Amino acid sequence: MKRVILITGTPCTGKTTIAKQLVQKLGAEYINLTDFAINHGLTLGEDKERQTTIINEKTMRQKLEETVRKIPNTDVVIDGHYAAAVVPTEIVSNVFVLRRNPKELKRFMQTRGYANAKLWENLSAEILDSCLIEALQTQQGKVCEIDTTGKLSDEVTAEILETLDNHKECCVGFVDWLGMLEKEGLTEQYLKA
Repeated sequence: MKRVILITGTPCTGKTTIAKQLVQKLGAEYINLTDFAINHGLTLGEDKERQTTIINEKTMRQKLEETVRKIPNTDVVIDGHYAAAVVPTEIVSNVFVLRRNPKELKRFMQTRGYANAKLWENLSAEILDSCLIEALQTQQGKVCEIDTTGKLSDEVTAEILETLDNHKECCVGFVDWLGMLEKEGLTEQYLKA
C-alpha cells in the first residue's frame, strides 16, 4: 500500500530539509509543491505584495492525485506549507506539521532574507497555528505536530520515522507559542501582521 506523507509548516521550520532526508531514508518519491505547480502550469500568477506564487488549488489537487497514483514507489513525500489544503485527503496517510519557537523562527527567517510584512505574516501564522489548524481541518486523524526548535534535522527525521514505524505516538496540541509569548510579555513584539 502506498504511503503519502505530507511535510508542512510555516517557512523556516525545516520542511524541505526534513522532507529530503525522509526521501533518502525511505527511498521515497519527492514532490515540492511550489516546483510541482510551476512545472505543471498550475499557477495563476504572482502576489507581488506577499512575494508569493498564486496556485490554482482545484487544478493542483487533480494533478497531484493523478501524479501520486501513477508513481510506482510505495512512499511519496510531499513538501509545502499548503500541502494539507491541496493534497486530496483520500490519498494521504500521514501529515507532519513542523513547528518552531517564534524567537528561533524569527532569527532563521531574517537569515534567509525575510523582512517587513512577509516576516511578520509568517511569524503570525506560526504563533496562531495556521498550518496546524489547516491540517486538522482537512486531514483529520492523520496529523502529527513536531517541534523542531533547537533540534538538528537528523533528530526530527528520526522522530518522524519512529512515528511512521509506530514506535512513537503521534501528538497534536502540545505547542502553544501564543501562551508562551503572553507569559513572557512578548506578544506585541511578535504579533505585528
